[in-house]
Amino acid sequence: MTPDQTPHTFQVDLRGLVDLLSHHLYSSPRVYLRELLQNAVDAITARRAEQPDAPARVLLSVDGGGLRVEDSGIGLTEHDVHSLLATIGRSSKRADAEGIASARAEFLGQFGIGLLACFVVAGEIRVVSRSARTPAAPPVEWTARDDGSYTVRTLPDGARPEPGTTVYLTARPGAGEWLTEAKVLSLAREYGSLLPYEVRVGDEPVTDLPAPWDRSYPSPAARRVALAGHCRTLFGFTPLDSIDLDLPLAGIRGVAYVLPSAVSPAQRAGHRVHLKGMLLTERADGLLPDWAFFVRCVLDTDSLRPTASRESLYEDETLAGVRDALGAAVRDWLGSLAAGDPERLEQFLSVHHLGVKSLARHDGEMLRAMLPWLPFETTDGRLSLEEFARRHPVVHYTRTVEEFRQVAAIASAQGIGVVNGGYTYDTELVERLPEVRPGTAVAELDADTVTAHLDSVDPAQELALAPFLAVARAALDALGCDVSLRSFHPLTVPALHLDDRAARHEQARADAEEQADDLWAGILGSLRGSAPRARLVLNHLNPLIRRIGSLDDPQLAGTAVEALYGQALLMAQRPLRPADSALLNRAFAGLLEWATHDGKNEA
Repeated sequence: MTPDQTPHTFQVDLRGLVDLLSHHLYSSPRVYLRELLQNAVDAITARRAEQPDAPARVLLSVDGGGLRVEDSGIGLTEHDVHSLLATIGRSSKRADAEGIASARAEFLGQFGIGLLACFVVAGEIRVVSRSARTPAAPPVEWTARDDGSYTVRTLPDGARPEPGTTVYLTARPGAGEWLTEAKVLSLAREYGSLLPYEVRVGDEPVTDLPAPWDRSYPSPAARRVALAGHCRTLFGFTPLDSIDLDLPLAGIRGVAYVLPSAVSPAQRAGHRVHLKGMLLTERADGLLPDWAFFVRCVLDTDSLRPTASRESLYEDETLAGVRDALGAAVRDWLGSLAAGDPERLEQFLSVHHLGVKSLARHDGEMLRAMLPWLPFETTDGRLSLEEFARRHPVVHYTRTVEEFRQVAAIASAQGIGVVNGGYTYDTELVERLPEVRPGTAVAELDADTVTAHLDSVDPAQELALAPFLAVARAALDALGCDVSLRSFHPLTVPALHLDDRAARHEQARADAEEQADDLWAGILGSLRGSAPRARLVLNHLNPLIRRIGSLDDPQLAGTAVEALYGQALLMAQRPLRPADSALLNRAFAGLLEWATHDGKNEA
């Protein structure tokens, strides 16, 4: 600063600052009671640090539209009042230099700023206090109004014989509902039910200790029932299960409740966090990893830092460490279910599998924790990938539901393990199975793989059927489909239609080329691929195929093959192209004509 520069002090509009803090820092008028309880609890904590046997109680009473909050805490001298209550931003927890109180982890908040929250509901705040640290000091009264003015005066000794502080609130116009006895009792129980000291509203107790998760119960079943009732009271649902959250190093105790119905992974969780017994927030987010979207937590902590408004958590290294540790607790719960209670795991996944799959695609922790246990539709029924991989050396999968339906029965009969990857997220997750289960072989199922597992027909029998196979291939050639003969189970299946993505892409290109003008036909023709065509595999074990193969009428045999082709497409629930529909109609009409043919009626 140069010599000709004169320093200036900020001009503070105290009334505007009070309005800013009391109306904009906090989300709702309800927090005024939390701030009063925090100040009272901090005062008691400070006194007990010096006088361990000092009384510890907070009494609230409603009288004539006003509220009185009395505590047996450390109290204040006149000097303390000027230093703490009349200096905005000063905290008794930071005032070591003045000897008022030491900075201690046991404190909840800041006395000065917190008290200003009361102006949300009060037009006047009166504080009467006597110091336990300086017993000879007389009681002092501090009176503040919502216009930003205040007065301080000393009182006779009889005005408050015992150390402690009493705060009187006078309701501001329109805010009287917040100072009714029913509202005060409701808010006190909401915020202070886990506080370590006695808190009462009139004759009604507020504190309810120990916390539900720390109480003794006659049996594990009784504990589950009690926690389920606690969850209904707090969150309004009956949980599928409860997960203990016990992190002694982080000073955290609580419980996570598993939601009974599916929710979107993107939905913001609403966790309840108590700070040293005081409810901090009902809507904490960032407390658990994103993948743990299926639980709602309630816990008490003495290590996490609140933000300035004390309505959310400060994002720092401590919170990140707690988040990881709580995520590990949820993963351990999932692992214990998988190891010892598969029925409950199945119940959980039946509700949350889609959301779990969605997050597992992007979240490595969720992928490792859940992929082995997620249920998939397979040729062995609905199984976890862990169980399915134990049964089959190679985990084959299809990319579409239609492909799976084509081959499911045949593959199962031939001992090929196939997973239906046609549902949302399933293909991507099956492909990542080796990341979680090293050494697992995963491969997309193609037509060649299926055909290779089908039994070949005796060469002599296949040679005898060569004329029929030539007719069949000619009938389907225009549709881009080959014909082969194999023996496979179940023998009730006369024909199997097989193709893969490459074959379908080539067929789509050929269809487009056929319908395009000369320019586009030339372009599409240059893109012609060498992929194998689709194939219709005829089952030599099926009696119908044997009879069709012995027909002397080539035209009738060709019509029968067309009908088998159409039936195979329908059984696989494949979408029919216009050419397929025309062929199916033609084959149906031809067979009807043959069935009703009468040589006597010929002209």
